[in-house]
Amino acid sequence: MYQPPGVKASPDLPIPDRMRAWVLGDPDQLLLQEKPVPVPSRAEVLIRIDAVAICATDLEIIHRGSPASIGGGLPFNKNFTPGHEYMGTVAALGPDVDEFEIGERISVEIHAGCGQCKRCRQGMYTSCLNYGKPEKGHRANGFTTDGGFAQYAINHINTLARVPDAMSDAEATLVVTAGTSMYGLTELGGLVAGESVVVIGPGPIGLLAVAVAKALGASPVILTGTRNKRLAIGQELGADRVININDEDAVEVVKQLTGGIGADYVVECAGNEATINQAIHMTNRGGKICLAAFPHDPVTMDLAHLVKNNIYAYGIRGEGRSATRRAMALMAEKRFDATKIHTHTFPLADLPTALRYARERIDDAIKVVVTNRQAGAITNAAAE
Repeated sequence: MYQPPGVKASPDLPIPDRMRAWVLGDPDQLLLQEKPVPVPSRAEVLIRIDAVAICATDLEIIHRGSPASIGGGLPFNKNFTPGHEYMGTVAALGPDVDEFEIGERISVEIHAGCGQCKRCRQGMYTSCLNYGKPEKGHRANGFTTDGGFAQYAINHINTLARVPDAMSDAEATLVVTAGTSMYGLTELGGLVAGESVVVIGPGPIGLLAVAVAKALGASPVILTGTRNKRLAIGQELGADRVININDEDAVEVVKQLTGGIGADYVVECAGNEATINQAIHMTNRGGKICLAAFPHDPVTMDLAHLVKNNIYAYGIRGEGRSATRRAMALMAEKRFDATKIHTHTFPLADLPTALRYARERIDDAIKVVVTNRQAGAITNAAAE
């Protein structure tokens, strides 16, 4: 049984010595394998993973490798477990950890900075200058260290947020997505009450950016996209106006809705050349753009317009500045219903099917969640 020296466990939550985990082999190949249960160090806890949401970045990592990096290179065939939007139960405490108790339900954020570089000391741990160097204390679970498509994972205590009793496992996995949206608005200035906000792209981050912006008092909140069903969900989450860019000129409509001057803030969640240029041209003079998506290819943009109009552009990575805790606070108070983007649930043993639903958007899938509550299911799948 699991009894590492210096680690506190409980007989009420027994832990095996080994666990099942999905491991990335070649591109697009996941293998269900057995691994040792990891051991938490100082300021770390062992999490029993109860549920994991699938992010579009997971699909990128499994297919392309990037932006994950293991040992300074692509993550293929390195015994790496992806998955980063998970929640679970504190199962064991590292040496001298007393900030959490065994049995507490928690959600996680991805990044734990090294704590010693210039960026970490500034609170910018998602931009840690020791990124990808676990020997220096940096962790980005599901990117540079093992993630959540498994039964257990290690997390630094700084990455944890307590889950209210009334919140379901599936909803708790969405805190990471909401935290990314919150981080984007934080980097744009944070004080969005009474300001006009446009969100481009009704994917999970975009939809929850609408919800967070509205909860923070932005007005009007405008959502653009091409899929009417998703735009309708955006309205349910608080969008004052939605624009299907196949039917209307988004830049013109935004200017009409803002007295001809354009929006104060634009959160760009689509990540392609056309929408990035739309963002530039719908932002008012001195306004701000948050670039929240990863373009697959280099883009050509109207940089002259951005410079001449003193428009600021910010790239964000993950959910920094403790944004997940602030997103959790809003969700716990029912300021918005993040579960509106949760469309499908599968057991973790059926992860390949869940990934296919997310990748191919089967049955209009938006956010697909896999659950690990039935421990026997993953063991049975491995034996088949």
